[in-house]
Amino acid sequence: MGKPEFIKDIKNHGIVFLCDEAMKKHTTFKIGGNADVFVLPASEEELVFSVKAAKKRAVPYFILGKGSNILASDNGVEGAVICLDKMRGIKIFGNTAEAAAGNSLQSLCIKLQKAGLSGLEFAYGIPGTVGGAVYMNAGAYGGEIKDRIISARYLDKSGDIKKIAAEDMCLAYRKSIFQANGGVILSASFELDYKKPSEILEKMEDFLSRRKQKQPLNMPSAGSVFRRPEGNFAGMLIEKSGLKGISAGGAAVSQKHAGFIVNTGNAKSSDVKKLIKIIKEKVFKDSNIMLQTEVVYMGRDE
Repeated sequence: MGKPEFIKDIKNHGIVFLCDEAMKKHTTFKIGGNADVFVLPASEEELVFSVKAAKKRAVPYFILGKGSNILASDNGVEGAVICLDKMRGIKIFGNTAEAAAGNSLQSLCIKLQKAGLSGLEFAYGIPGTVGGAVYMNAGAYGGEIKDRIISARYLDKSGDIKKIAAEDMCLAYRKSIFQANGGVILSASFELDYKKPSEILEKMEDFLSRRKQKQPLNMPSAGSVFRRPEGNFAGMLIEKSGLKGISAGGAAVSQKHAGFIVNTGNAKSSDVKKLIKIIKEKVFKDSNIMLQTEVVYMGRDE
């Protein structure tokens, strides 16, 4: 692996990076060992260069947004973690908006609200980025990214920048084509409706209030750990199995919402994995439903 050469490449290009950076600083779970190299491209050009350099030097890489759906290994991450946090910018053209992948969903929703553009209120409070939301087809309260996205720009495996229409993204429940084609999302465009900013704000605040009431937002977590089983709810099945509050090391099933695993202080990724295994086995035994994880694992084997 050409890690020294990769570091030299991005350093010579003026790209900000950190060596041996703790992933617990960059995940909402507050869990994870050190990444060999943590790269912070400040522009689309720097991102493209970073990805191409990693490929050229045979350095494995992982694209990271806000780390809100991530469980990082206690043993750290081999190669490069390329974080899109500095890649921001939102352009509005009439009733459409184009947002860079690194924008937080919260900042996008606020910008649209002020412009009187409605349609993404459901995303207010989801602690992720635009890129992550498209990658996972994020959704809440009856809305999904697929309802409003019209196109996206992405870097394909060959290093070419391409544009793809929404109908070609294979968007389904927590799925998109990017999970299969390895594309790095650069930006996404959305079609919205005109509405009074006050009405949009009221809707956003209502959704956020519901989140605060039902979800353990005061504790580190990765959001919903499991995908919603068809015709059912993961949290309900977990609670039915009597697992609310059960713990493994520093990880515990939230007392507030059984679909969440929270870090009670010093949880390790191995604690979370152990707890996930316990939950899946017990729910399957009680309800004959095998829960599927929504959380994405990253890093070295444990």
